[in-house]
Amino acid sequence: MRAGDDGQVLPLLAALMMVVALVIIGLVRLGEGVVDRARARTAADAAALAGARDGEDRAGQVAADNHGDLRSYVARNHQVEVTVRVGDATASARAELRW
Repeated sequence: MRAGDDGQVLPLLAALMMVVALVIIGLVRLGEGVVDRARARTAADAAALAGARDGEDRAGQVAADNHGDLRSYVARNHQVEVTVRVGDATASARAELRW
């Protein structure tokens, strides 16, 4: 071993720990996005069904119950289309009221 090599492991270990921390942060953010998209789809589906049956106010309430924000509500000929935002994700869904 050369005399100047002492203590070289510590900076390499610190750099490796930084890379690992950045990867973990990236994976957490990716996971949050996946969860937000799934929650947005669920909230939009539920809001569309509620809206087709009971109107816009109920659709908004159901979206809020599912941690979402009702962004749009369009009703035409017994069909409802809603857009719901949850976190950074937005999803749309349609439902039709059939008698």
